[in-house]
Amino acid sequence: QVRLQESGPGLVPASQTVSLTCTVSGDSITTLAGYWSWIRQPPGEGQEWMGAIDWRGKTYYRTALKDRITISRDTSKNQFSLQLSSVTAADTGVYFCAGDWSGSSDQYYPSLNEMDVWGLGTPVTVSS
Repeated sequence: QVRLQESGPGLVPASQTVSLTCTVSGDSITTLAGYWSWIRQPPGEGQEWMGAIDWRGKTYYRTALKDRITISRDTSKNQFSLQLSSVTAADTGVYFCAGDWSGSSDQYYPSLNEMDVWGLGTPVTVSS
């Protein structure tokens, strides 16, 4: 079984950086054709894909977040991470990591229904 687990809840001051880690078990993040995503859900709103890193280490970002987001990985720990800088209250929400093996696109920009496995999510609150 593939399991994904986000880091614990975070309280982040405005203007600083959200840093989260997703630990993957049951499959390697370097497995062929795997895409590993971060998704968030603000209170009372729908889920939003933020970005991904693929099995080769190539990254893909939602256009609106491109200047603030960095996704990286540590293959020795089978983990991938999110950094979102210069946060505001609009960045508050539950953050999920997810895996996708169904895609076939050189330019990855997925719909959420493509995701094959999800973590449970972790809350992030941006304080003022």
